[in-house]
Formats: sequence, C-alpha cells, structure tokens
Amino acid sequence: MKPARFDYARPETLSDALAILADGGAEASVLAGGQSLMPMLNLRMARPGMLVDINRIPGLDAIALADGVLSIGARARHAEVLASPLVRQAAPLLAQALHHVAHPAIRNRGTLGGSLALADPAAEMPACVTCLGATIVLASASGKRRVAAEKFFLGVYATAIEPGELILHVEIPAIRPGWTHAFQEVSRRHGDYAMAGLALALRRDGSRVAEARIALCGVESATRRQAEAEAALVSGGVGAACQMLGGLDAMGGDEVTAAHRIHLARVLLRRAVGTED
Repeated sequence: MKPARFDYARPETLSDALAILADGGAEASVLAGGQSLMPMLNLRMARPGMLVDINRIPGLDAIALADGVLSIGARARHAEVLASPLVRQAAPLLAQALHHVAHPAIRNRGTLGGSLALADPAAEMPACVTCLGATIVLASASGKRRVAAEKFFLGVYATAIEPGELILHVEIPAIRPGWTHAFQEVSRRHGDYAMAGLALALRRDGSRVAEARIALCGVESATRRQAEAEAALVSGGVGAACQMLGGLDAMGGDEVTAAHRIHLARVLLRRAVGTED
C-alpha cells in the first residue's frame, strides 16, 4: 500500500522544527528512525498532514553523563545506545533490554525517542525508562517541560506529548552503589514483540531486598511502576510479589490470554530476582 498524501519538511535547526510543529499542531508527525511510522503510513493507520524530518538537526543524538545523570538524545539510534560505554556504566538495564529490541537492521535506524513517543505496550524502552525513574524532556515553540516517565505513558500509543511538542532527550539517574538491574522477556522468536517483559532494579541489604523498582511491557496497555509488587518484594519476598501481580489489568486476546501474560510476568520476576547484575 501507499501512504495518504502529506506535506514534508526537513528543518536543519531545532527552532525551525518547533515552529513547523507549532503550525502543524495535531496534524504534524515527527520522523526520526521511521521503523514504526513508515509501516503505519503505508497501512494508513497514520495519516499526518505534515511529516517533520528531524534527521538533520544537530545534537539530538548526543549521549552524555554528567553530575550523576545520563542524558540520551531522542534521535540516538538503538544501536548507538547499545554500544555506548556511558550507557553500560550508568544504565546497564538499557543495554540488557536493547538486545531484545527487534533485529540489528531495525536497531541501526530506530531511535530511543521514537520508541517512547510511539508507546507500544509491548516495547522494551518504555518499561526501562519507567523502571529507572527517568525524566523525558519535551520542547515546543513556547518552551521546554519535563515529564516523569511514570506519568508519560497513558495507554496504547498514547503519551503525555501535546501537539507541537518534540522529545529532546531523556534524563536517567545513574545507577547508584548497591543497586543492580535485570531485564527478562518472553517472545515467540528473538526480536518479536514481547508477550511479556520485565525491567527490575534492586537494592539489597545483605540477602534482603531493601528497595525495588518493577515495570512491565507486553502485559498491560501502558507501562507503569508496579508499586504493590515492589512493596511485597521488600516485605515478603518474591512469592509475595508474584501474588500481587495477580491483580494486573492484563491485555488479552485469542493468541495470548490475559491469564497467560500474568503467568509470564510472575515467571519473569522470579528469574529477574535471581539474575540481576
């Protein structure tokens, strides 16, 4: 199939891009990697009036670590994030999870910001940034604003991005001493979307879990912190945490039932608690 007609702009500065997005409003879509957007255009699931190509704007792919905060530009390719020593140092969870994202050809073009903006419930990156307590920095012609990842993902393909806004970068607190990360996923084939995935951050006090952060992908319609399971993991151990996952509002269907997704989430939590590093 072919996409519906649209206008196309390729600004070379951020200010120009934000002005175009302001004029386009809800009719404007941002093109970075295009690994999800282009198929949606061809299937006419997306019909933007204006496509704004941000690939010539400098600085949107920068990865930096300063003052305990890892900053990753929205246009940073998955392959670049995966290969970054700064990411492995400050947010090893991302490096673990990115091995599960599609295949090398997709990772070479797909971007972190694109994955977050799409908000596919089966995607790994939304769960990871939620687990890590990240902040998503947005820009528009009227200025910048910051949104906590925990409040950014609203539903299937729904986020807190407003018309005219663009993700600039993601800020992730660097891993602190005593904390460990783990990512686990189940899919039919490597590179397929997850039937269930789990991002975990833990701080132990001896053999006891003192603090925990848990986020899921492929289970509910939007990723979120699993606060009840986190508290149960600290107070009662992994068995108690798995019981709390029974209350998930899991997606269901003919291929994968809601009950099976909940079962997988419990299995992944047990695995992750035993393998975090």
